[in-house]
Amino acid sequence: MTPVILLAEARKSAEVTDWPARIGWLVGLALFVALVYWLMREGWKWRGTLQSDLPAPPSAPEETGPAKLTMSGRYHGSTTAGQWLDRIVAHGLGTRSRAELTLTDAGLDVERPGARDFFVPAAALRGARLDKGIAGKVLTEGGLLVVTWALGDKLIDSGFRSDHAAEHPAWVDALNQMTNDTEGAR
Repeated sequence: MTPVILLAEARKSAEVTDWPARIGWLVGLALFVALVYWLMREGWKWRGTLQSDLPAPPSAPEETGPAKLTMSGRYHGSTTAGQWLDRIVAHGLGTRSRAELTLTDAGLDVERPGARDFFVPAAALRGARLDKGIAGKVLTEGGLLVVTWALGDKLIDSGFRSDHAAEHPAWVDALNQMTNDTEGAR
């Protein structure tokens, strides 16, 4: 038995790692990831170019009146109304961010730290509903407040999620009541 042990000790195992091949694969993978990122960025810019005919959303007027409702939460993006996957990216409307919403008689003021704020005049509001998704974000049924509004001649759905989801039904009621009042005044 002693000769077998000596024979096993004499064998040398082969090197496990082929460093040049591994480094080559890592460099190739890094270049592939960079290419995919660049293509996604170019696609985002191209979508913005295609939507350049969309007018810029207005800024909030100096005086909007007393707040009917306020909400703190997240802005998840805007899409073409009724087409929850057709994201609008022009004028910063595709940028997800925190959001502070204020509803007044003048309209809906959306303040977004780190992104462009916008204002939806009362005359541009078309309604609100609870939904489960908007481009790139899917939640539980009724977990998203979707506000439909007109920007130029295009109808847009904008998705918001409150920090307190129990606020959503009050917002839907208030926005729809405001829409009905505005349509009655036309």
